[in-house]
Amino acid sequence: MGDFWVFGYGSLIWRPGFAHVETQRARLYGYRRSLCVYSYVHRGTPERPGLVLGLDRGGSCVGLAFRVPGDLHGEVMAYLRERELVTSVYLERRLAVRLETGAKVEATAYVVDRGHKQYAGALDEAEAASFVGGSAGKSGHNEDYLFSTIEHLQALGIRDHWLEAVAARLAKS
Repeated sequence: MGDFWVFGYGSLIWRPGFAHVETQRARLYGYRRSLCVYSYVHRGTPERPGLVLGLDRGGSCVGLAFRVPGDLHGEVMAYLRERELVTSVYLERRLAVRLETGAKVEATAYVVDRGHKQYAGALDEAEAASFVGGSAGKSGHNEDYLFSTIEHLQALGIRDHWLEAVAARLAKS
């Protein structure tokens, strides 16, 4: 097998955790970055769920594409599946992404399963902020997750206006 690509839109951007030989800014069409996944363990509890990122249908998402050597396919895919498919809220897909060079490549991406019980749906900014504000789990406060996500995206020159609007609501409260 030849080299392959993995698309990151959240924590994979700043903590991929797998070997790769190239990283390029990329855009995935047909999906958007969204706080649409209830977190009952890492950023919330069953009594006070938090929200974490998922790729949900609609719009487009700017992230990073990582080119992985083909000889690492089995190892990297096993790692990604262990990391991303723990509760089956994400579906593994091969999707077309456009690299910053203009090239179109197929990349492995993890999109939210809208039929899963952890799918929060398309929340507006106020609803998302109400879940994020004050929730915490074993990986820390949900607000820290949101602010860290925005900080990492902005460091790469990636703006996510919806996430920034959720954060602005939290900062006001």
